Amino acid sequence: MNIDLRSDTVTKPTPAMLDAMWSAKVGDDVFGEDPTVAELENKLAGLFGMEAGLFCPSGTMTNQIAVKLHTGPQKEVICHKYSHIYLYEAGGIMSNAFASVKLLDGEFGKVTVEDVADAINGDDIHAPETSLVALENTMNKGGGSVYSLEEVRPISELCRESKLKLHLDGARIFNALVKTGEPAKAWGAMFDTISVCISKGLGCPVGSVLLGDNETIKRAKRVRKAFGGGMRQAGFLAAAGIYALDHHVDRLKEDHQRAEALASVLKHHPNVSKILPVSTNIVIAQLVGVTPKEMLDQLERKGIKAVAFGKDLIRFVTHLDFTDEHLDAFSQRIM
Repeated sequence: MNIDLRSDTVTKPTPAMLDAMWSAKVGDDVFGEDPTVAELENKLAGLFGMEAGLFCPSGTMTNQIAVKLHTGPQKEVICHKYSHIYLYEAGGIMSNAFASVKLLDGEFGKVTVEDVADAINGDDIHAPETSLVALENTMNKGGGSVYSLEEVRPISELCRESKLKLHLDGARIFNALVKTGEPAKAWGAMFDTISVCISKGLGCPVGSVLLGDNETIKRAKRVRKAFGGGMRQAGFLAAAGIYALDHHVDRLKEDHQRAEALASVLKHHPNVSKILPVSTNIVIAQLVGVTPKEMLDQLERKGIKAVAFGKDLIRFVTHLDFTDEHLDAFSQRIM
């Protein structure tokens, strides 16, 4: 039995999800004629109380479309220094939007309203014009840490007062909502755009949806086209998202429980000095006495896959295809 904990993107569609995909009604989505894509976009927009959605191949694309819409040359994005849009999207902020970035510190990848307020540039011709604040929930590099409504609401109010756009990289937003029990619509009310990934915790094979108002999404379609993101009979993929929203959200709590159990096992490993607090489905272990490569090689020989996450860190992510049976096998093999 192989145990793949590199990411929650490694899942395979369940038989029921495959049935939904095969039976999907499709059309040419670039012509706006795929009914299943439209259903997914409308379903997610409705869940978050937003006007419209745009189905794209990846979360990187939905994030980068939002950045391009909200910024531009001589503009600046405020985000945490560990943000996915900065670290893991191939320099897209610069290459796609020609924008500058102001990076903030913050415990477990999160920022405060005070951090954001201090980072906003004044009316100074020597500095880029601040135009966008981007948050991430859950925060990948923060060990799956979660923002609460109480933490984000003052940031949203500050952005509106300062005439800044606010974007949410919600790659694992449903993990966050299951953790806090907060309503999706309350989150939708605070952001100009939200990127929702369906290929991570929800177990779909491909795709993310960008949410916003009607005018924003109309503009986003043009950017998606320029990025090469227009898909034709994409309803086969969108059907997986509809199925996941109906059947895979509540079960995310199982991934969270298994992540806590995984952390409890890992903390006894002689080469693990520390485990970051586990909030959702991500477990980050700090190593001692071995490099990440050495540790990953050890694990690989035992049929376990994880990823390096820094000079002395490795990451494990629980997911739909990681069961109690896999957890038991992990516990037996890890030492």
